[in-house]
Order: sequence, then structure tokens, then C-alpha cells
Amino acid sequence: MRICIAGASGAFGMKHMDAIAAIEGSEVVSVVGTKPDAIKAFAEERGVPHYTTDLAEALARDDVDAVILATPTQMHAAQTIQCLEAGKHVMSEIPMADNIEDARKVVEVQKRTGLVAMAGHTRRFNPSHQWIHNKIQAGELKVQQMDVQTYFFRRSNKNALGQARSWTDHLLWHHACHTVDLFQYQTGEVATKVQALQGPIHEELGIAMDMSIGMKVPNGAICTLSLSFNNDGPFGTFFRYICDNGTYIARYDDLFDGNDNKIDLSGVAVSNNGIELQDREFIAAIEEGRAPNACVTQAIDAMETLHKLEQCLED
Repeated sequence: MRICIAGASGAFGMKHMDAIAAIEGSEVVSVVGTKPDAIKAFAEERGVPHYTTDLAEALARDDVDAVILATPTQMHAAQTIQCLEAGKHVMSEIPMADNIEDARKVVEVQKRTGLVAMAGHTRRFNPSHQWIHNKIQAGELKVQQMDVQTYFFRRSNKNALGQARSWTDHLLWHHACHTVDLFQYQTGEVATKVQALQGPIHEELGIAMDMSIGMKVPNGAICTLSLSFNNDGPFGTFFRYICDNGTYIARYDDLFDGNDNKIDLSGVAVSNNGIELQDREFIAAIEEGRAPNACVTQAIDAMETLHKLEQCLED
């Protein structure tokens, strides 16, 4: 599988570069960046044969089978549609769009083209959450509550590497999207009751720096999500699953029981890297001619719930 990565030199673009390098039979043949000198140097360092600042140039190449978009959130929908219209399979980093109208357009184009289009819902693929999902599917667990914290210390516009960003992140459409999708995926239902509150708007960034979200699905399970860009401490998202048969804490690819004893996840998947597993699913779906887990027609459910939450914030 010959892949182009747009935004390859960014924090998550590099994670995808490393993931593809670990997948036999796949290679990155083109990278897209915004600064000519920087993307040239990156391509040379990584041994990528083609580089450009124009996504259309990469899409016109016969040696590009699929595209991974690790670009700013605001570009995801338009670039996903651009890739599909060019006849390329595409996976976009989360979220697939930053508004419901664009998300629905992505789904329409995917259905029309019939190509693989996937959203980067990495949490579905983390071995920690896969272990939980497997137990749920086997009837051994039922989620009663998910208590989730998404915390960063980001009072200036920087990415996960501490580098200045050219775009502004958003707690709801970007970070809450992970938990909204995972909660609905693990419970097998779409939230019918939602509530959301946000703190003061940052004077320079123009976004809320703190947010509280609540969701409930028809089977009675609830989710409480706290998000902050003001938390000065360990950053990331931490999930507590309170189930009918045990409590579990997921920290990225690792899983612990309610007393913080680590759970052996060997054998859950071929890798312990959630991003690699996500990329493997994308490639496998293309090769097998099927819809992937977290295809855009599944991911739209999270977008619809985020839209409802956004309306709560506006009330």
C-alpha cells in the first residue's frame, strides 16, 4: 500500500510515519507540508521519494493509493472530499469535521464514490479499550458509567510537541470527539440525553479552556467528561470504566483494574500501539474491499452528538 501523509512533520503525522513503517507491505511515498524547505528536509531525512506543499500534486500521482490526513482540524472535511474526488482512499485524523454540515457532506461523497473513508477514532483501536470491548461483546461486561478526564496545559497555541500552531484546537470538536465516539461504541447506542457547560473564553485563543460534558444512552449508561487546557499536571485522557463486573482504568494503550493493578494485554492485538492498529485497519479495509471500523458512516454518530452538545453550550 502506497501512502501519502499530509501534515507528516506534525506531532501526529510523525506517529503515522512510524506506524506505517511497522506495517509490512506499506510505505509512505509522498509527504505534504506547508513550508517548502521544512517538508523537503523532512522527506530527505525519512527517505520519502516525493514531497510537496500542494495536496493536489500528491493526489495526481499514480503511485499514491491512499492518503492519511494529519492536518489542522478545520481542513479535514474539505481535504477528505478532495481525496475522494481524486479517487484516493482516505483516513482523516479526528475529528472528520468541525461542524455537522461538513461531516454530512463527507458521508455523502464517500457513499457516492464507494472508496474507503475512515475517521481517526484511535481509542477504538487502543489495546486497553479493545480488551474492554471484547469483554462487552462476549457478554462479560456492561458499562454503567464512564468517567473521563481530558487534561492539557495549553494556555498558548502549541501542539503536543510544544511547537507553535498555525490553527486553534478545540475542546469539544477535537478532544471530546474521542470520548463521545468511544462511549457510544462501547455501549452500542447513541446518546439521547446530553448536557454541556463551558468556562470563560480565552481572550487570545477565542476558545473555552474548560468544559464539562454529560451523556446518557437508552440502556441507562452515563458518561461524565471533564476537559481542560488549564490543568498543570500529567496531560492526556484517562478513562474509568465502572461496569457491572469490575472497574477498569485505561491510560492510552495500558489498562488497570480499579485498584491500579496492571492488566496483561498481550494477545489482544498484533501491536500495543493504537495508532499502528488504526492504520492497519485502514490498509486492511482497502485491500479487502470493505468498510473499516470507524468508517465515516459510523463516525457521523459522534458528529451528531457533538452537534447536540454544541447547542447546549450556546443555550
